Amino acid sequence: MTRSLVVKVTAGEDDPERANQAFTVAAAAVAMGAPVSLWLTAGASWFAVPGRAADLRLQHATPLPDLLATVLDGGTVTLCSQCAARRSLTEDQLVPGIRIAGAAVFTEEALAPEAQALVY
Repeated sequence: MTRSLVVKVTAGEDDPERANQAFTVAAAAVAMGAPVSLWLTAGASWFAVPGRAADLRLQHATPLPDLLATVLDGGTVTLCSQCAARRSLTEDQLVPGIRIAGAAVFTEEALAPEAQALVY
């Protein structure tokens, strides 16, 4: 059985290398067939809004919208509920397929047997 991967990304446009790395790792894990859950928190919260992932451009990196699409296609993407509330974001304003959930769900996923959690 493949371990599940839970990736929490806190970096946004303020730290494009760290943000892109989190998405790259999550997308690579999806491509390898691992169950993946990508969490958008803090500055990365804005990537849940349509068009905002395209604002992050990083030389020699796969475009963030492509990485996000890969994760959405084969895994789950979640926007932190507190982060959403602080930015007045609701699910109807998000990229289709992105859900809003809180710390209890993140903790459940991160503590699941055979899970590996990474924070960027």
